[in-house]
Amino acid sequence: MTDEPSSKDSPFGAMIRELREARQAADRSYSLRQLALRVGVEPSYLSKVERGETPPPSEAKIQLLARELGEDPDLLLALAGKVSSDLQAVIRRRPQLFAALIRELKDLPDQSVLRLVREVRDGDW
Repeated sequence: MTDEPSSKDSPFGAMIRELREARQAADRSYSLRQLALRVGVEPSYLSKVERGETPPPSEAKIQLLARELGEDPDLLLALAGKVSSDLQAVIRRRPQLFAALIRELKDLPDQSVLRLVREVRDGDW
């Protein structure tokens, strides 16, 4: 029995590999080596991230990966157990209010949350 981490233990790494391999099927420039070079990491490091053998990279590298792979950076950051620095700054300004808001929203269906977002974004405040 082994206790070594695997991509199953790292939803972030598994997602990166899945996205990269899907793109690589249509575009060879999405090899592990070429993607690693474009985001400024060693291919061996990216390989370890994909396999869950090392923790996810920094927020800046995750943002670059999201851009390269056409994925929402907030989704990748969440899978990495991180929150973007701009959201952290927003939460720090009113931590109790945002904590209460998130706790109230956590069980609502996606449609309800999206409707609330639209009302806040488009409303006359």
